[in-house]
Amino acid sequence: MLTQRQQKILSLIEETSRVRVEDLSARFATSPQTIRKDLQVLAELHHIVRFHGGATLVGGAEYATPAERETEALPAKIAIGAAVAARLPPTGAVFLNAGTTTAQVARHLTRAQHLRVVVDNVDLASEIRVFQGLEVVVPGGAVRRSDGAILGAEAVDYVRQFRPDHAVIGAAAVAEDGVLLDYDLGEVQVCRAMMEGARHIILAVDPGKFSRTAPCRFGHLSSIHTLVTAGPLPPWVAPLCASCEVELVIATS
Repeated sequence: MLTQRQQKILSLIEETSRVRVEDLSARFATSPQTIRKDLQVLAELHHIVRFHGGATLVGGAEYATPAERETEALPAKIAIGAAVAARLPPTGAVFLNAGTTTAQVARHLTRAQHLRVVVDNVDLASEIRVFQGLEVVVPGGAVRRSDGAILGAEAVDYVRQFRPDHAVIGAAAVAEDGVLLDYDLGEVQVCRAMMEGARHIILAVDPGKFSRTAPCRFGHLSSIHTLVTAGPLPPWVAPLCASCEVELVIATS
């Protein structure tokens, strides 16, 4: 349950779309640290998205809870997971930027023999740690209460120590100009570090991501090597992939 101040802050963000910590601190006559804690509570409930110095409303459609995202477009996500897993070698190392689609990739890593998986989510790491042939590695950092994601500078620094052959990443949205978007700036920073360190980047997204938006930019389709998704797709996706020289893979169940 939200406190009275948190409810007022949420109402203010709904009215103005964007607020700053300093302004809220003055408005409610409380410390910036207290305001940051209020914003963190609202962010963990997926009401808002935090950025450095403030917060904004979630972009596009209302951001779903982890449980809701898990079941959304599930057949497509399972097919995408199987298609991506089939492209990964049974040995070596891979970054796995955890999400509901990339989690399906992890669940299909049945051919692994000596595969090190660096994953930024404690819940997914716990699920796949028993798989034969996998060595599961998690970075240090703060664990997000809502879904187990590992965030923060410590996680980014740890990820940068690796240079695997592949990185499998997800996105909350893919814009028509090729910009890759997500909701959480902290998660975006870890994802960027994974993309910078891998030799081959696979973007795994269900087709619904092409009709959404989100407030945090973390990359562009031109930095991706392979896009794995499912149909049907908007008509602009294939030409965009061709112009960015990205291999487009349409997974089928």
